[in-house]
Amino acid sequence: MAGRISEDFINEVRSSVNIVDVISQYVSLEKKGKDYLGLCPFHQEKTPSFTVNEEKQFFKCFGCGKGGNVFKFLMYKDNLTFPESVQEVAEFAHIPMPNNYSKTAVKANPLIELHREAVNFYHRVLLSTKAGERGMQYAEKRKLDQDTLEHFQIGYAPKQDNLLLTYLRGKKFDDDLLAKSGLFVQSKDGRLFDRFRDRLMFPLANENGQVIGFSGRRISDDKTEAKYMNSPETEIFTKSKVLFHFAEAKKAAREEGHLVLYEGYMDVISAYKAGVKSGIASMGTSLTDQQVYMLRRVTSEIIINYDGDDPGVHAEERAARMFEKAGGFKLGIVVLPEKLDPDEYVKKFGAEKYQKEIQGALSPIDFFLQRIAKKFNLNNDREKVTFLDEAVKEIARVSNPVEQDLYLEKLAREQNVSKDSLKANLLRERRRQNRARRHQGKAITEKTDLPESTAIPTITTEDPAQIRLLYLFMHSEEARNYMLENKFLFPGDKYAEIANLWLKFIETHEKTDTNSFSDFIPDQLQGIIVNAEMTKMPPDSSPREIIEIVESLRRRSIDSQLKQLQSQIMDAQRRQDNDTIIKLTQRILELKRTRDKKEAF
Repeated sequence: MAGRISEDFINEVRSSVNIVDVISQYVSLEKKGKDYLGLCPFHQEKTPSFTVNEEKQFFKCFGCGKGGNVFKFLMYKDNLTFPESVQEVAEFAHIPMPNNYSKTAVKANPLIELHREAVNFYHRVLLSTKAGERGMQYAEKRKLDQDTLEHFQIGYAPKQDNLLLTYLRGKKFDDDLLAKSGLFVQSKDGRLFDRFRDRLMFPLANENGQVIGFSGRRISDDKTEAKYMNSPETEIFTKSKVLFHFAEAKKAAREEGHLVLYEGYMDVISAYKAGVKSGIASMGTSLTDQQVYMLRRVTSEIIINYDGDDPGVHAEERAARMFEKAGGFKLGIVVLPEKLDPDEYVKKFGAEKYQKEIQGALSPIDFFLQRIAKKFNLNNDREKVTFLDEAVKEIARVSNPVEQDLYLEKLAREQNVSKDSLKANLLRERRRQNRARRHQGKAITEKTDLPESTAIPTITTEDPAQIRLLYLFMHSEEARNYMLENKFLFPGDKYAEIANLWLKFIETHEKTDTNSFSDFIPDQLQGIIVNAEMTKMPPDSSPREIIEIVESLRRRSIDSQLKQLQSQIMDAQRRQDNDTIIKLTQRILELKRTRDKKEAF
């Protein structure tokens, strides 16, 4: 299974990393006892069921059932082969691959390869060709320096309608693939033309940093053309599941402590130049539930900084409600003065002042209270009363009593009213909200069909008794020898196969831990190993425990046979087949006598 990579090198790579550090690149993990918990990257969930055991170096999602070691995680997450996952972990550990390892043995998705070539083409045109001078003039006008152009791999699509087409054909990409890429438009007679022309090109990458599409910014003053043009959706590009600069921002978030959500690409770029490296943006559309979930897996600390004009602030309101509905976020909201967008603000006031705006982000409640206050004339008592009612409704949405008390006190002080009167209104509003929730809950329970998206993959339930025996078989030489001496055979085919493979493994390997073993057994058996390792059980045992487990398996097997015979008797009775009934009855009596004997082996 390891291809051309030696087992010694695989073991070296595996032992050089901590699975927690690798998975933390993709999932925000929180330590709970000995384990780390987070939201599963393989299916959507609200309550974390994704568990990483640092001691055993295994992960397991108890929601969808996926599990394994560090290599298996990357194989699942990034759709890698085993050699590719070893290479990824080796790069993470700064270990060079062996000289005899051929990277060309692994073929990437051809559409990913095509986009990689397109990025190189557009970028090179911008930086080093006469055709790119127009794009470079625009980039300089927008104050995009060399470092920024390199970091974001910004390029330029010239005015000609076939330059990228000619380049990619020269790289041996066929027309069927070119048509699927979204980078070309097709005429009625089947001819292909470059989709992007005379535009500054921003590569759009997936969570792993692989470019899967583009957004082109119009350079000309022709307002009949869209300011931004995105790649159409393809088999590798879905706008609702992509965030601009996400792969790089995730790394910066570990240092800065948060992600900053912007409306547009230029805002992300301006923030980057101003020292805020953790900026991301949606694809020129409203924030989606999928994007919110992507963010939740990485960090709970999110700062929203949309444009300071009215549409931007309304969009912040909508985004804040989405994060509130998703739950589990610590949100900050920045509203820039003078209705400026982040790009404009940085140019006008500078990087240092902008960083202070980010640091001073409002809490969601402060943000909404300020928004509500602007609707009323607070010098008018009638409007002031209405404002206070609306403000209390907003505070009632907060579940934390300490937060509620803090905002009530602040509101009472600012509006010169008693805190007790506000608290009375709060209690009344909380009761109203609770009644509404109960009514909503009742309505939900009356529905019979769940949305398709809530379905969780079926998990194969493993046999706890055989799991325990297998665990002892692999971890205790004494227990293993006892089972072998007594000629114990695992009743389950998969368990028996694993036991045989383990015996071969320990005969041929010096290092015989289950983490190494899991890399060299078929995929369909690895889940059993992970279940055995992630189940909390004592490492030692006694012959008595083994005898009791084997006895329970023996009795369970006999009970299963008895059920089958009872079913066969019922069939024979319907046919009035007396001879068969007598034979089956005799067999049932024999099995019952065998079951009642106290013998495990």
